Amino acid sequence: MVRILPQTKSAAVNPLKSSQPLGAAFAFLGVEGAMPLFHGSQGCTSFALVLFVRHFKETIPLQTTAMDEVATILGGADHLEEAILNLKTRTNPKLIGVCTTALVETRGEDFASDIANIRAKRGEELAGTKVVLANTPDFHGAIGDGWATAVTAMIEAITRSGKQVRDAKKIAILPGWNLTVADIEHLRETVESFGLQAVIFPDVSGALDGTVPDRWIPTTYGGTTIDEIRELGTVAHCIAIGEHMRRPAEVLHRLTGVPYVLFQSLTGLKGVDRFASLLSAISGAAVPTKLRRRRAQLQDALLDGHFHFGGKRIAIAAEPDQLYQLATFFIGMGSDIAAAVTTTDTSKILEQVPTESVQVGDLGDLEGLAAGADLLVTHSHGRQAAERLGIPLMRIGFPIFDRLGSQHKLTILYQGTRDLIFEVANIFQANQRAPTPETLDPFRNRDMPDGLRSSLLARR
Repeated sequence: MVRILPQTKSAAVNPLKSSQPLGAAFAFLGVEGAMPLFHGSQGCTSFALVLFVRHFKETIPLQTTAMDEVATILGGADHLEEAILNLKTRTNPKLIGVCTTALVETRGEDFASDIANIRAKRGEELAGTKVVLANTPDFHGAIGDGWATAVTAMIEAITRSGKQVRDAKKIAILPGWNLTVADIEHLRETVESFGLQAVIFPDVSGALDGTVPDRWIPTTYGGTTIDEIRELGTVAHCIAIGEHMRRPAEVLHRLTGVPYVLFQSLTGLKGVDRFASLLSAISGAAVPTKLRRRRAQLQDALLDGHFHFGGKRIAIAAEPDQLYQLATFFIGMGSDIAAAVTTTDTSKILEQVPTESVQVGDLGDLEGLAAGADLLVTHSHGRQAAERLGIPLMRIGFPIFDRLGSQHKLTILYQGTRDLIFEVANIFQANQRAPTPETLDPFRNRDMPDGLRSSLLARR
């Protein structure tokens, strides 16, 4: 049984997590013609915007209600209404996604009623624009919780309820926040190779893939359309990826009756085999030759790579679902989890992480637990800890701002698992130290002074 160790510090040392509002905004960015709106101060929005821009190296549409001191005390309904109307007038988005922050959540305002009143009073002015509320206080949960809350809110607000005529060749995929642009594109191509049509929601591959439009577009361009969200009840099956996507899948099932299957990870041979078998059963088609070839390549990579992984000690700091994804990958390759640190204890997936204990904390906790590890796995904020410990760093997650192309890194299905094996094995090879007779047989010189023996052993 995994022990979940709660956070005991009163302050974060080198924070690990990204907030719920950022996660919700991330999900809204995967919808075509959307504009995420932070209901809070300008500082909250600026912080999230900086992380998005540094990670994706793209223009990010993100706005704020700019709550000031007076509005914070008296209530922010007027600021919210003014912001929504200004966005409608200036950018004419198809969707305004309202993400609440700790500033307004602490007051306990009734945001749902505020938005309902705005719709009733300003219905004509807001025609053609959906306004969706995601309650995402910073002081609870993390990026995965915010992402799932926004997806759930959009399904509840937009998707047509009731049983509908279903298209046997159309499936819905609800990806977790930790899937990259490349992952989602690869998912779509894989589903289409079985003769199926994939409705991916949210689809950040259309909005954050680095393409440059031929004209200025103030909202998101690309992504899941409002019509596709509305017609989710017409799909034959729903596939959710990541434990945090269980609730959106359950809500879709409750509203429309669409059955769903949850995959906690699509990294690793066993999980991908199950995914391919499911697509084959849904489509009635055999697994494509191209996919079988990718599987054979992964098998070869497993044989080639396991020599480099065996016995290695890995220290990981990540959000719960990504922690599970990475920990199961490394354990499957023969490594040991030396330290596991996560952001929140809200996810049940932590109980299945293959390690003795998971610490809820920050990168300061990771640094304290990772001494003697062979590899540090976390986002770019872990680079100082890796340098101080003298341990190589594998950058993964959000944000990654000191490397280019992180959104185009493939981490799932046969090809993504193969690429992860090669990436990690190459890090190990680049940082290996040649053995010496002294390190191979430390007892050979057991009569030498302790200081000299320790110096020789430290050279390993």
